[in-house]
Amino acid sequence: QVQLVESGGGLVQAGGSLRLSCGASGRTFSAYVMGWFRQAPGKDRELVAAITWSGPTTYYADSVKGRFTISGDNPKTTVFLQMNSLKPEDTAVYYCAAGRSYYSGVLYHTAPEYDYWGQGTQVTVSS
Repeated sequence: QVQLVESGGGLVQAGGSLRLSCGASGRTFSAYVMGWFRQAPGKDRELVAAITWSGPTTYYADSVKGRFTISGDNPKTTVFLQMNSLKPEDTAVYYCAAGRSYYSGVLYHTAPEYDYWGQGTQVTVSS
């Protein structure tokens, strides 16, 4: 069992930045595809960014491309989501997720492909 813990959410003005972190008590993520999802009230959970360590290979939703960056530390025990130029529409609960990686370089784009989830962290962007 992998227990993911997110941190770094909060309230920020439009145009500001936040950095989300996701860890699992020192456990390495090298065998997992890592993703950041978000869910706004009344909306479906959507994939914001994902990373697999081969390459590494990354994915970004069009809505965040050029503004958000997913990365990991060298031991691959923490995954970050750097969010710049935040907009009110980025307001949501953000979730970290881990999916067992079976094929090198293959990313997962849908929630069912991920096996473990964090509890979520609220990001609120005021206009």
